[in-house]
Amino acid sequence: MTSIKPLGDRVVVQPKPAEEKTESGLYIPDSAKEKPQEGTVVATGPGRVEDGTRIEMTVEEGNDVLYGKYAGTEVTLDGDEYLIMRESDIFGVVEG
Repeated sequence: MTSIKPLGDRVVVQPKPAEEKTESGLYIPDSAKEKPQEGTVVATGPGRVEDGTRIEMTVEEGNDVLYGKYAGTEVTLDGDEYLIMRESDIFGVVEG
């Protein structure tokens, strides 16, 4: 299995799958599915450096996060889809 270790303040997120059907039971075709905006952090970098001081990351592996619709760069590793984005592209951590 290939692994990836992001640099600086970058985060690797595995997006949650897009909804297959609506709440009323209608199936959504692939062309109409929206990009997911929620995923799970699978790796984090060491943090960014400002004025010679390292600022630690506020998210950690295993956190479920919300991010912008067009955030990050899509990559495929071992057949799985991931997004690599800056920590600042993450809006928040989903709890509960």
